[in-house]
Amino acid sequence: MQPKQIFTAYDRFDVNQERHAFSYCPICATPLSTTASSEYPRQSCPDCGWIHYRNPAPGVVILITDEVRVLIGKRGASSFASGLWCLPGGFVEFEEDYLGAAIRETREETGLEVEICSVVSVCSNFLASNLHTLVTVLKARVVGGIAQPGDDLEELRWVPLDGPFPDMAFEADSHIIERYRQTRLLGAPVDPEYARLQSGDGR
Repeated sequence: MQPKQIFTAYDRFDVNQERHAFSYCPICATPLSTTASSEYPRQSCPDCGWIHYRNPAPGVVILITDEVRVLIGKRGASSFASGLWCLPGGFVEFEEDYLGAAIRETREETGLEVEICSVVSVCSNFLASNLHTLVTVLKARVVGGIAQPGDDLEELRWVPLDGPFPDMAFEADSHIIERYRQTRLLGAPVDPEYARLQSGDGR
């Protein structure tokens, strides 16, 4: 099965899609103007020169499996795509490395402690006009904890790798699971110094 790494849930090339998040400069409060001199229109401040570079949000997704099952969670009422199912994951905080973010997100959403085993893939997800993500997909194994939903997830379920699956929130997750089922591809190794790093108190 060939990899797929670009997932689009809407027409991101529609020029009518919302592009801007600010009306005033966050540095000096001057009304912002928009430049169309480049391929990607950007807001800028005519007074202080600040430019709004709008970038995809970096995230992590964690593929947690045993020999025949994968762990998925049901997204809570306040989450994007609420009521649908997904692999555990979330955004990387500014102070974090991506491996630490994966360990933290897994702990917060599932109650489980994991060791990150490998990098499985990297995906661009164009989910909505105000939500583009660049996600590192990581394979992990459980090393402790008790499975219980938390944070953005309201239910956890171990599902056979060959399904059937409940309604999934993201095409990327479905592809990741199916490709792993078919190939058992482990991916690229990760930095062992950080693969089991515990937040706050080192290893």
